[in-house]
Amino acid sequence: MTAARAGQRHAGPLGPGWPVLLLRVAGAGLLIATGAIHLDLYLTGYRTIPTIGWLFLLQVIAAFALALAVLVTGGRHVIAGRLAAAAGAGFALATLGGYLLSVWIGLFEFKEVRTTAGIVAGVIEVAAFAVLAALALAPAPAPAGGAAAAPSRFLTQIPPAAARAAATIAAALAVAALVLLAVAEAGASSSAPAATSTGAGLKTTVIDGTTVLTNAKGFTLYSFAPDTPTVSKCYGSCAAYWPPVTGTAPASSGLPGTVGTITRTGGARQLTYNGHPLYTYIGDSAPGQANGNNLNLNGGLWHEVPASR
Repeated sequence: MTAARAGQRHAGPLGPGWPVLLLRVAGAGLLIATGAIHLDLYLTGYRTIPTIGWLFLLQVIAAFALALAVLVTGGRHVIAGRLAAAAGAGFALATLGGYLLSVWIGLFEFKEVRTTAGIVAGVIEVAAFAVLAALALAPAPAPAGGAAAAPSRFLTQIPPAAARAAATIAAALAVAALVLLAVAEAGASSSAPAATSTGAGLKTTVIDGTTVLTNAKGFTLYSFAPDTPTVSKCYGSCAAYWPPVTGTAPASSGLPGTVGTITRTGGARQLTYNGHPLYTYIGDSAPGQANGNNLNLNGGLWHEVPASR
């Protein structure tokens, strides 16, 4: 009889608490994933963008902290578990909302461009919201050993009608978020606008005691170490963050160096200066900034271009 009872207790590979445990682990994992993506973006260039940089750092810290909270709560701590899951779901949705705003209209003078990392992060954030919302609304586990249930409180035992209504709203929000993400990515540019349209727009300015080359609006121009005098090595997501300067070289630029052009893949003409293909940096939000100087990103070092060599 004892063996039979034991067999009945362990007949199924998963106990009644396993769905909630799986939701908890999945939700925490998704928060860690989005935090890791933001950490990578922060370390590889976003840290230099005014305001956006430290906001990215806060997102990273919040994502890892909430993931830990989701993992360690639950079980007997039903209320704490629900609150942690709800906070994680809200964080994921808010992070996605900030990304969509930066794609559509820009935030703090920074306008995001379409990149693979942004798309992946957006999808992960929608998934995190859905999983953590389900975890927050999951039924509380039954007391072990047939013990009497604790006095019912709303956060401990959510009424079925309220849970169903909340689940419907959460599902609708997840679908709406996916649709908005798709619309935003479809309408987003895969690269920022070209820095200037003609070589005549190039000029010089002094930044931190160094005379450097800028475009007509005063934005610092950069060179990419892996480039050669005839070939640009910056394409795809690299060109999204470091927009090539395209146009035609004038007969006389009035600059101390030599302005020329190379042909990019696709046929566009990119300006060069003293044999260096020219780029701007998406992290420079105003003239006179050189946030991209000496960064090691996208496979090589970036340097502001001195007006003479």
